[in-house]
Amino acid sequence: MSRGYQGATMQRGRGRQVGGSVLGVVVLGASAVLLAACTTGSNDGGQAARSGGANGATSGGSAGSSGAGSTPTPTPTQDALAKAKVQAAQYDYDGALKTLSADGSDAAKAQVAQVQAAKAKAVRWADNTKIPHLFYHSLSVDPAKTFTGGSEGVGFSQYMATVDEFKAQIKQMHERGFVLVHPQRIAKKGPDGVMRFQSIMLPPGKKPVVLSLDDLSYYEYMMGKGFANVLVKKDDGRVVNTYTDRSGKTVEGSYDCVPILDDFVREHPDFAYHGDKGSIAMTGYNGVLGYRTSERKYGANPTTKDAQAKAKVVADAIKANGWKFASHSWGHINMTRSGLGQIKADAGRWDREVRPILGDTDLMIYPFGADVSDAKPYSDANPKVAFLRGTEKFDYFFGVDGTSPSWVQLGPTTLRQARINVDGLNMQRVLDGKSSALRQFFDTKSTIDKKRPLPVPSIGGPTAGG
Repeated sequence: MSRGYQGATMQRGRGRQVGGSVLGVVVLGASAVLLAACTTGSNDGGQAARSGGANGATSGGSAGSSGAGSTPTPTPTQDALAKAKVQAAQYDYDGALKTLSADGSDAAKAQVAQVQAAKAKAVRWADNTKIPHLFYHSLSVDPAKTFTGGSEGVGFSQYMATVDEFKAQIKQMHERGFVLVHPQRIAKKGPDGVMRFQSIMLPPGKKPVVLSLDDLSYYEYMMGKGFANVLVKKDDGRVVNTYTDRSGKTVEGSYDCVPILDDFVREHPDFAYHGDKGSIAMTGYNGVLGYRTSERKYGANPTTKDAQAKAKVVADAIKANGWKFASHSWGHINMTRSGLGQIKADAGRWDREVRPILGDTDLMIYPFGADVSDAKPYSDANPKVAFLRGTEKFDYFFGVDGTSPSWVQLGPTTLRQARINVDGLNMQRVLDGKSSALRQFFDTKSTIDKKRPLPVPSIGGPTAGG
C-alpha cells in the first residue's frame, strides 16, 4: 500500500499544515405525502419510480416485454407520473412540476397540488459552511480475506470499511435525515467567475452531506484479498461489480459503494438531492474502475485500448446514475511535499490517461489529504494553487479532518472542504471514546462489522488510505 492521510486532521486557524476521501421506500417529511398520492389509483409506478438515477429515468427491468407473466408496458402518463414522483421525492420540485405540466393529463394535473405543497414546506439550508463531507475507500466483501494479520492486512483494517458496515451506516444516515448533495450544490461560480453559496431547499429536519469515494481503481495489490474486481455496465444501465469468491467462482452483484448506494437510492430516492450521489476520486497508475487503462504502465497495445474503451462505457454509466468524478492525481502523490514540477508532470499523465475516460472535472481530492496550502484562503501567489486552479481548472479542493463536524471555506474562485474518513481507525476512535466526527452520522457500535477484528491497530500497517 502506498496511500495515507497526512496527519488525518485539517488544521486551521492555528498556523499548522492542512491535512489531507445508502437502502424499501421510506420517504420522510413533505415528500411522503406526495409519494402516497402518486401511488394511488392506476398502476402508475412504471420504471422511473423504481429508479434512483440522476434524473429518475434509469429503468430496472424489461418493462417493454410482452407475454404471460411479463410486466405491462407503462403508458406515457404512467411514466410521467413515476418520473415526477422521483423528482419530487428528491426535492426537485420544479422539475416535477415541469414533468407533470408537459404530460398535461388529468392524472398529472391532479398531482400538481401535492408537489406545490411539498415545495412550499421546503426551507433553505441555513449555513452552507456547516455541510459535512464523508469518504470511504473500496469495501471489503470478505473481511477474513482482507483483514489478515500481516502488515498489509492491518493497513486494510485501518483504512477500509466493509460491505456490511457501509450498508448499515448509510441506512442510519438516511434515518437521521441526511441527504446527499454534490459540492456544486454548496457553491458555484456565476457568470462573473465569482464563487457564491447556493440555496439548498429541503424539508425541515433534512440535512445535506457530501459523499466521496477514493481509489476505485481496484489496484493490482488488492486482487484476491476480499475486494471486488471491477465495475461493469448492465444492459439496463445499472453498474455492478464482479467478485471472485473463495471457491474461485466469479459473480456479479453489488459488492462496493457505487452499486450498493445505487440500489439504496432506488428504494429511498429521498436520500439523493436532485439525484446526487457522490464524487469518485481516481488515480491512473493502475488504470481506472478495475480496467488496466494506463499506457504508461501497460503499454499502448490493443489490450490497453480495449480496457480504455470498456472503462469509458462504465464511467459514462456511473455519471448518468448521479455520480461525479474527481482527480486524485495520477500517481497518488503527496502534493504538500511534491514540487511544482512533479505536480505538473503528474497532472499531465492524468490529463492524458484518465481525463479522456472519466471526462472533465472541477474537483481535486488531495491524495493523503495533503493540501498545497495551509488553512488561509487560497491565493494565486501560491504557484501550486495557480497551476491547479488556472491550468487544470479545478474549483473545488478537499483535504481530510476526521475530528471536526464540518469545515468549508469559500474563496473568490474556489471552495475548500474537509472530508471525514469512515474507516477502521476512525471507528476505533469512537469505540475508544475519543474525539471523532462520525457520531453525528451513525452509531459505530451497532454498525461495525462483527467479522472485523477488534481493536483496530493504531500502528503496524503500511501508510494507506486517503
